[in-house]
Amino acid sequence: MPSLLHRITILRRLALMLVSLCCATDIRADFVLVKPGSEPAPIVLFADAPPRTRAAAVELAEIIEKICGQRPRLIDGEPRPLPERAIWVGMQPAVKTLFPQLDAEFRHPEETLIVIGDQHVVIAGRDRWDPMSSTAQTKAGLVAGTQREYGTVNAVYTFLQDQLGARWFWPGELGEDVVRREQIVLTPAEQRYHPQIRSRNGVFHYSSLGTKGYGRSHDWTLRQRLQLDSLDMTGGHAFGDWWDRYHKTHPEIFALQPDGTRSGFPNPHNAKLCMSNPLVGELWLQEVAAALEKDPNREVFNVSPNDGWASGHCTCEKCRAWDHPDGEPRSFNWSKRNEVHPALSDRDVTFANKMGELLKQKYPDRDYRVLMMSYGHSRPVPIKARPADNVIMSIVANFFGRTGLTDRGSTRGDTFRKQFEGWAKIVPSMMWRPNTGSPAGWQQGLPDLSVQQTIRDFKDVAAANCQGIFIDSVWEHWATHGPQYYVMGQLTWTPGVDADAVLADYYDRAFCTAAQPVREYFEALERARMKFTATDGESGVFSLTKLYTPKLLKESQARLDRAAQSVQPDSLPARRVAFVQVGLDYTRLTVENITLMAGYWKSKDAAVGTKVKENWSQIEQLIANNAPAINAGPVRSKTPRMAGLHPDSPAKKVKAARAIELDLK
Repeated sequence: MPSLLHRITILRRLALMLVSLCCATDIRADFVLVKPGSEPAPIVLFADAPPRTRAAAVELAEIIEKICGQRPRLIDGEPRPLPERAIWVGMQPAVKTLFPQLDAEFRHPEETLIVIGDQHVVIAGRDRWDPMSSTAQTKAGLVAGTQREYGTVNAVYTFLQDQLGARWFWPGELGEDVVRREQIVLTPAEQRYHPQIRSRNGVFHYSSLGTKGYGRSHDWTLRQRLQLDSLDMTGGHAFGDWWDRYHKTHPEIFALQPDGTRSGFPNPHNAKLCMSNPLVGELWLQEVAAALEKDPNREVFNVSPNDGWASGHCTCEKCRAWDHPDGEPRSFNWSKRNEVHPALSDRDVTFANKMGELLKQKYPDRDYRVLMMSYGHSRPVPIKARPADNVIMSIVANFFGRTGLTDRGSTRGDTFRKQFEGWAKIVPSMMWRPNTGSPAGWQQGLPDLSVQQTIRDFKDVAAANCQGIFIDSVWEHWATHGPQYYVMGQLTWTPGVDADAVLADYYDRAFCTAAQPVREYFEALERARMKFTATDGESGVFSLTKLYTPKLLKESQARLDRAAQSVQPDSLPARRVAFVQVGLDYTRLTVENITLMAGYWKSKDAAVGTKVKENWSQIEQLIANNAPAINAGPVRSKTPRMAGLHPDSPAKKVKAARAIELDLK
């Protein structure tokens, strides 16, 4: 038996070990935000906060009230004396007093910080704005309350999702999901994050900040932390109005044609430039200065050539000298002339680098950058030219929703995937800017689902160090694409997130006991779609009846019937199942119209035309009664996407060569 002294020694050692463990663990009590019988902890917003930050603080208070029925007081500016407990929105002097060990510096763009203590919570982020220059002039008009960075706003929405469990599965009240409970208790933690994808508003660009038109999801993109980003790389083509503005005063800046003219071929909007002419750079810098007058927050300036990518490029000796002779042979056309020449990748990168030099010389103290598209005949990786550090390449690689799609302009048969991977090896920074096309009815609002491929693509794009994503175009049809849109939003903000867990959360939270049949409904449509697009993708709207067969539609309805039977009538999950049903009803009517109109254009049967018009009336009523299930604007009978599906809207024919230039074939 151990001696008494030995036992005392062991007890002393155990006591010392326990003390050591307690000191190392830094045990703290939970933060009680709300509990029955007491007022919620107030929300303290930093003094003179910009309007969008204040709006986020107001929504934080609203969501807390929806959860527990009690609305916290919102205090503008630091109160005296300091409250015993509070949520502090934005970095402010009291935070450093309450958390003396906290590193309050934000070293990364858009960095967010959430700190939960036992008495106080901090929700803050890197905010950059000038109160005197907070209104921007955009194509859609004036946008008020703009900032260069909205770190605190995005931190608030991160807190609402991660700490309070709020979800917005789709726009509108039906898509919002908060779990009601009597108290809110949070575990002490510190969470820092800065997003890799700094240009995010282009993922759902119709609902980006300030845009009007097709967009109906502005609040949703805000809450998903997509709308308020810090790097505007919407891109597109940079010189669409230059012919109208300069062809009389400066005809020498336009592309020299083989016939010796500078005619603006193929048309004024798509006229190409003589990139090697120094005057182009001078005029472009004037454009930059004018853009900064309208929007002082601008940091990226576009130099991408106009569309019509096979047509009218400059043939002067200086521009041709920028082409590399070993570039992929490509087919070019001018008026009454077609020739094969090396790809334009080296030329375009050289031009972008020269514009970047001019930008740096004029604004040496600013981190301004140039945007250049890799599109059309500049899709191949350049042979020798390499983008400078202040050049962002916008890679128009159309593998979103596509399987192994080939660049139609490539004489080697390169896929868009291969081109993207080649650029990823040589660029300092880039944006992925795919065109979506309509492989299985994407543009017509049909359930053209590619969820698993989209997950892989987004993760691969992030791994290639992309700083931006712009998708042309996401049409916002929530009843047919809901799970795909949701996972796209989550992956854009946090590419490393477990996408399978995101989807499980989507189905379980949104549909409860109907989760399994609703998931089976969407996944069965996705499997059928992937099989179809592997062989028939991009083949036109009238081929879609091979995918959306009566058998597939009947099986889909059976799954939704099971979903409806598994939830309580008139419950929230039941109304959400009915929302998904709208998507299937729309699909059935549209596919019926496709079938009928395929025959109608061969023999214009009046009875068929009447039936199609009746279906259109049902579609219009269905959409009007169920916002935002199907976005009405893009799928009106007279839009180009629906051409040929109404007796009064015949499909327009597009010449094969032009279809290739438009990425339609």
